[in-house]
Amino acid sequence: MRHEFGRYSEPALLVLVSLSASPKHGYAIREDVEQIANVRLGPGTLYGAISRLEHHGLIEALPVEERRRPYKLTAAGSSYLRGELDALSTVVRTARGRLDAEVGPA
Repeated sequence: MRHEFGRYSEPALLVLVSLSASPKHGYAIREDVEQIANVRLGPGTLYGAISRLEHHGLIEALPVEERRRPYKLTAAGSSYLRGELDALSTVVRTARGRLDAEVGPA
């Protein structure tokens, strides 16, 4: 199953990576993404990504806790994330190989 998020793929991927560790509410996702990727997601971008991921069944909302709604990664979300990470790994390996061939190992 392949989902096309177009220009929204990076925020969605970052949300999935954050949720791969444990369920989190929006603010906790935002803080985790900033820590792991040095990217600050604005509220519209974050909740837009959450909405799209939930719509596609890649994450699901959990019961509200103290006025905050946590989300968790679904099995489909985990599978999708693994596929995306495999694809990114291929890009990284190829780029490193090409750079090493051009200028030698760093």
